Amino acid sequence: MAQGIPDEVMMNAALIRELADVAKDAALVHGILMRIQETPNSSELVTYAPFTLFPTPVPRSLFLQALAVQTHYNTLVDRVCQDVDFLQDALASTIAVDDFTARLFRIHQQVLKEGRSQSVTLGLNRSDYMLDQGEDGTPSLKQIEINTFAASFGGLSSRTPDVHRHVLKAAGRLEESQRVLDNNPAAGLARAIATAWELYGSDRAVVMFLVEETQRNIFDQRYIEYELWKRNIHTIRRRFDDVYKTGSLDQDKRLFVDGKEVAVVYFRNGYMPQNYTSEQTWEARLMMERSLAAKCPDISTHLAGTKKVQQVLARPGVLERFFPGQPEVVEQVRATFAGLYTLDMGAEGDKTVEMALASPDRFVLKPQREGGGNNIYGSEICQVLEGVKHSSERTAYILMDKIRPAPVQNYLLRRDAPLRISNCLSELGVFGVYVRKGESMVMNECVGHLLRTKSSEHEDGGVAAGVAVLDNPLLV
Repeated sequence: MAQGIPDEVMMNAALIRELADVAKDAALVHGILMRIQETPNSSELVTYAPFTLFPTPVPRSLFLQALAVQTHYNTLVDRVCQDVDFLQDALASTIAVDDFTARLFRIHQQVLKEGRSQSVTLGLNRSDYMLDQGEDGTPSLKQIEINTFAASFGGLSSRTPDVHRHVLKAAGRLEESQRVLDNNPAAGLARAIATAWELYGSDRAVVMFLVEETQRNIFDQRYIEYELWKRNIHTIRRRFDDVYKTGSLDQDKRLFVDGKEVAVVYFRNGYMPQNYTSEQTWEARLMMERSLAAKCPDISTHLAGTKKVQQVLARPGVLERFFPGQPEVVEQVRATFAGLYTLDMGAEGDKTVEMALASPDRFVLKPQREGGGNNIYGSEICQVLEGVKHSSERTAYILMDKIRPAPVQNYLLRRDAPLRISNCLSELGVFGVYVRKGESMVMNECVGHLLRTKSSEHEDGGVAAGVAVLDNPLLV
């Protein structure tokens, strides 16, 4: 493990078993937990969230680069959301073939037609990166995506540093333990929500977490809730059905759910088609979007996080539209872009199809979906594109260069999984928050980070999908 935990530790089986027990107990003590969804009493049974035994080495310069560019990404998302013509042009081909994106866009149009009720915009984003290994062996920071909707693990990642520090000390690696950084995204995310709540201007109003029927990752959300309670901000958890049955707007478009006035709706559900189980679900989403409550994300921010918008932003000259007169900012953001290619109908899209079919292992095919486990790789790219290459259905996807990080060795600690060393790949996430009131940017910050690691045998999938595990960067 280069510049990380030495081989004599990594290969000492007795020590590894002892450290694994130490690590699991420390995770439980520090509240790094997930519900056991598979059992009948899943609301009561919990286990430790999966994580690595040791922190993963990350070059300090690239880590700092990711943190430094996050406020620019916050600004970019916000400006994209305000640019009505850009969003419409960027998504025109996608909404023609992707029913889910089209349905979201119709809500966006209705809100614009009525006029936005709320002047407070709240963004909680997470930019995800991998370290692409160049031909000369030099790594560079390349963005996978920016998550504008329900960016998770800000809560649990606030607790993992203490566990890895403890494990390293138990392994006799005191110097390495001191290189595990403090990290508290939960506090930063809550601070942004609290700012939006304060700008709403009613001490009686609540923050509503819009959640799924069953939530395995509930503890990640609870840490943010508790940070809000520390500020004496009342939070409630409701589902789409609850909003449809008990929600209403008054003459001023104030949102009431179960008789409580809602200042902020924090969506932790609603980013996938299967989240919308009925027309009533869509009606509840529209009610919330039309309301005076600040939404995180609002419908335009939801659309700004689509893969298609990401691909369009990477086209030459587009970033300059959002950062006029700021060539240094454009250069910093563009340096993190991987190759992104359109599949729109026409010569450019045809060229992309030919390129992907000729060398599918060089690329990732991405639909307009979130949540992990949706991307398409290798020979499956050929199967999908052969079926749609002459059809406008291909415009539901974008193509992206496959990022190739250097693998490192680590132990992935999962409940009921064998303890064995794995070749691993890591993904760095950086949390950013912003709050805008009218034309004034009230808050724009980077508030923490997340490292997720998976076995190199898996192409795609996050922690919630059961593939990746939580980790910490060990700066080198």
